[in-house]
Amino acid sequence: MEVQVFGTKKNQETRTALRFFSERRVRVHFVDLKERAASRGELTRFIQKFGITALIDMDSTRYRDLGLSVVRYSDDRWITCLCDEPLVLRQPLVRYGAKLTLGSADAEWRQWVEAGKRT
Repeated sequence: MEVQVFGTKKNQETRTALRFFSERRVRVHFVDLKERAASRGELTRFIQKFGITALIDMDSTRYRDLGLSVVRYSDDRWITCLCDEPLVLRQPLVRYGAKLTLGSADAEWRQWVEAGKRT
């Protein structure tokens, strides 16, 4: 079993996700958004499931610094913005195969781990 986690090392929820999978000996491919942004294709998967506004962290410092609270972007422009400014994303974004979570989702992660043990 291997999961992919997008986030930053400073984000508490991302650290919680990494610890959760580490404690259960699940391999994690961590993508640090400070070093590398998520690809447009990856973001599109999350957008299709959760919607564009769910991915935007309106409480983040970067969101406020860029003055994004007053803009009215189209979805396509938001995707471009999230690719260019990954620190505006809500964290962590977690992917296990075709299954996705946004933010802390311990219950769902437990289901993934249990399903992974059965296979």
